[in-house]
Amino acid sequence: MVRTLAVDLNCDLGEGFGRYNLGDDAEMMRWITSANVACGFHAGDPDVMAQTVALAKAQGVALGAHPGFPDLQGFGRRAMTLSPTAITHAITYQLGALEAFARVAGTRLVHVKPHGALYNLAARDEVTANAIARAVAAYDPSLILVGLGGSKLVGAGIAAGLCVANEGFPDRAYLPDGQLMPRDQEDALITDPEQVASNAVRLVTEGFIGGDQSFRIDTLCLHGDHHSAVDNAKLVRRALEEAGVEIHPLAWILGV
Repeated sequence: MVRTLAVDLNCDLGEGFGRYNLGDDAEMMRWITSANVACGFHAGDPDVMAQTVALAKAQGVALGAHPGFPDLQGFGRRAMTLSPTAITHAITYQLGALEAFARVAGTRLVHVKPHGALYNLAARDEVTANAIARAVAAYDPSLILVGLGGSKLVGAGIAAGLCVANEGFPDRAYLPDGQLMPRDQEDALITDPEQVASNAVRLVTEGFIGGDQSFRIDTLCLHGDHHSAVDNAKLVRRALEEAGVEIHPLAWILGV
């Protein structure tokens, strides 16, 4: 059976806080199929969480939790030294918070994607990856765990019995070992919209090939926290569709 060429498009949303807004969440919802909603640790607050859940439900966008380190000042992009138990508890806490809003709104969580420094640490550190996977599996084993393609987090999710999704980043440069290039390095961020769109098509149609790794990409991250985010999302989606790639939510992509 020939696999349909398809991909999920996800975006990190609900990352405002109090008086501070970040990105045009309502407009981004029109172009994606999965929303990763901040759970109050690195960004977001109860009002923002409720509003973002409502937006996702109204647009028919699959809802996911986006838990991070407890680091509002650093937007969750600073590495923190927490024990595996503390990481598991932090994930559980954040999942419960977002699920409460989902339940009240009459919708449900579909996936979990860690944020920022926690995501990057879990991609390469097996202990951290296992702590996250255990938390998700204990909370709800039907949730999809999203991780950097081919990473320790994906492997930990599989070992924990979870359905996993390999994620690709069309607007980020990769290191030879498949890790993302750190943001503080030159050329780590790809800002040209045409190149972002081209990378998106390549990642989906060719998969990721680097070092000794090769795997298909199930979902692409479209960052929503910069001024051209919506225009990039439109261009990426159009480029994918013109290349014959179908856009579907994660559950459809993974057949769950």
